[in-house]
Amino acid sequence: MTSRNLQNAFFLSLLLLTTVAFFGLIQAFLQPIFWAAVLATIFHPLYEWCKDGLGDRSTLASVATIIIILLVVIAPLVLTGSAVATEASILYDRIATGELDPQAVVAWIERHVPAATELLAQVGLSTNELRGELSTAAINTSRYLATEAVDLGQNAIRIGGLTFLMLYLLFFFLRDGTALLETIVGAAPIGDARERRLLNKFAEVTRATLKGTLVIGLVQGGLGGLLFWLLGISGAVLWGVVMGLLSLLPAVGAAAVWVPAAGILLFTGEFLKGLILLACGSVLIGLADNVLRPLLVGRDTQMPDYLILVSTLGGLTLFGLSGVVIGPVIAALFLAVWGMFVEEYAGAASDGDLLSDASSPTAQSPSE
Repeated sequence: MTSRNLQNAFFLSLLLLTTVAFFGLIQAFLQPIFWAAVLATIFHPLYEWCKDGLGDRSTLASVATIIIILLVVIAPLVLTGSAVATEASILYDRIATGELDPQAVVAWIERHVPAATELLAQVGLSTNELRGELSTAAINTSRYLATEAVDLGQNAIRIGGLTFLMLYLLFFFLRDGTALLETIVGAAPIGDARERRLLNKFAEVTRATLKGTLVIGLVQGGLGGLLFWLLGISGAVLWGVVMGLLSLLPAVGAAAVWVPAAGILLFTGEFLKGLILLACGSVLIGLADNVLRPLLVGRDTQMPDYLILVSTLGGLTLFGLSGVVIGPVIAALFLAVWGMFVEEYAGAASDGDLLSDASSPTAQSPSE
């Protein structure tokens, strides 16, 4: 090995080592960095609008954009989280004190549908066992929600610190984003055209996924919470948020909340309310997902629905709530990279095979 080759090998090893060490150093802050990049991508048009209105002052435009994000995005999230925490604690107290009795559903079935009791007995399940299971499930669910709300409050300082870090990074990503992207394009050794294509794909999928997630979650959660409030169901804000979060899962969706709620209303004698919830849930909440998701996510990402579902579930499993965006982005980049490979290498290999076949001595012309 020559001296030059030895230097190159040592330098590349040092480059790899320092890169791995750096990412290990910032591992705890990767999600704030990721969300700063996502918000910079989403709100870049707003930043440009503020920049034009402020006489091309990039620093003031970044500050103005962050203030708008605080007022429009973060403040409503904080207020909603506070309301959810309060309602979760109230729900747990009502179930624990017996004011809200999940066993009322079983009692109603015993009085009005005796055939259902016989059917349960045939499958080896008594109404007493069903009462116990319902009570345990209700207490565990309400305790979990209340515990999560308390943990959220206890971790307020940590969450606030990570949010501040995200906003701090967002300032620089907005102000210096173009220069940072040019630096990445110039440094990455895979070709400028490929890098720009991958960056454009990241921006497209991020916008489409976040736009679809927010719109679908707000529509389904908002409609569900409004229906619960109009029907006099306690904890409307809490259940609206739960439905909004469940809407992230196309295979489950908000129906995991409003369908059991409608069944409880029907089984407890509130027939009109139960029927209204079933009808409005099926028509309004259900169709919102079926209509909006393909329009907002699938069309813009140019990915099939099944791949969006699988990548979203995988992202949630690996990265938590941030995986709703990270999963589809990874899937889209996977498709983009393989698309480039097929275009550039597989096509070139095929052309090379054809040329070698045509030039071989055994190749015969049609006339021969």
